[in-house]
Amino acid sequence: MIRYHWQLDVYKLSVEAGMAIFAETKQYPREEMYSLTDQIRRSSRSVSGQIAEGWRKRKYEAAFVSKLNDAEGEAAETQSWIEYSVRCKYLALAKGRQLHRLYDRIIGKLVKMGNNPGTFLLDKTAKPSSAKPTPPLPRSLTL
Repeated sequence: MIRYHWQLDVYKLSVEAGMAIFAETKQYPREEMYSLTDQIRRSSRSVSGQIAEGWRKRKYEAAFVSKLNDAEGEAAETQSWIEYSVRCKYLALAKGRQLHRLYDRIIGKLVKMGNNPGTFLLDKTAKPSSAKPTPPLPRSLTL
């Protein structure tokens, strides 16, 4: 059973993709620091952020689906910046295609979740447990 947003495959994939974008943009020209570099980093990171926010709002179907839709939009925006990166020759064509396809996978997973939210929604009638265990951390935060 998935209890935390960082357990979702789409979340893990979006973090992986965001980190790949970060690594690639380290090589972008300095004059792009406050434009293309900033834009692509923000949109790529926002995908996982929107997923996390949506996960916490899954008590309400409309709010949950809205956040998934926002994440989908950020992923599509990132694809746009990938295209500019390739056209400006900051990103190799093969790497651009790889990243674009990765974001296609993310978008596909988000669409599937948004079209079938019921399996992810919280049961509003369930009684909360009195014992609150400490949640596990994402693997990247464990030492």
